[in-house]
Amino acid sequence: MNFITLISDWNSADYYIGAIKGRILSHCQNVQIIDVNHQISSYNLTQTAFVLKNAYKNFPKGSIHIIAVNSEASKDKPFVIVMYDGHYFIGADNGVFHLFMDGLPEKIIEITEQKAISSFPEMEIFALAAANLANGIPLEKLGTAKDKVFRQLPMLPSIEDSVIIGKVIYIDSYQNIITNVSKEAFEQVGKNRNYIIYVQSKGNKISKINQTYNETPEGELLALFNSGGYLEIAIRKGKVAELFNLNTSSTVRIVFDEPINVESEKQMKLF
Repeated sequence: MNFITLISDWNSADYYIGAIKGRILSHCQNVQIIDVNHQISSYNLTQTAFVLKNAYKNFPKGSIHIIAVNSEASKDKPFVIVMYDGHYFIGADNGVFHLFMDGLPEKIIEITEQKAISSFPEMEIFALAAANLANGIPLEKLGTAKDKVFRQLPMLPSIEDSVIIGKVIYIDSYQNIITNVSKEAFEQVGKNRNYIIYVQSKGNKISKINQTYNETPEGELLALFNSGGYLEIAIRKGKVAELFNLNTSSTVRIVFDEPINVESEKQMKLF
């Protein structure tokens, strides 16, 4: 059984999801099609990359992933199939591949049949490419080799000696917010110092990183590093994004205690 996943910025009220599934099944019936997420904000590649990075690795090697976000083709951003970590990814070369990959792709193929004037390339091009791969057609027969994908700079937090300013990159169905502050960055800057996390205003403060949600009483703010290793802010059994009017343009500020000057501390003890 082959697996084909779908990620898009469509929604269930449109016919697009059913159409692309029908086109795939008309060319390959021995396949399971799985909806990963169709609630990506329109054209939001950062959100797409976050979902893709955290979802694809849980599927078997050889799975095929269709990325239907910002899929308009151009001369500089053609339709491609990227093989990475034993998986196949189909989409427009618009920067999303570079955003979610931690290393270099194993192969990149520019799809021969581009149909740049198509208003629905996901159905006319991506679905056929996915079905061809599922039917066992070698990747190399679907297009011509490319050396690299388009590089889109990731959205990184702003870091100073004692301050990290992170940005919200994803809001889940519980209205929890996930930021671009990694556990690694937090620990490198923090150096085991005390800290305060400010959410939206100085009145909303967190001074502890949880291991689980239930360490905090219901209705109170909490922070933890999620399974992807990024700082997540939530309200226990509440909706933090909705309550504080947060979106993917919002920021979270982490302020660490100033480092202790060891020499000054020694001199103070002399008195």
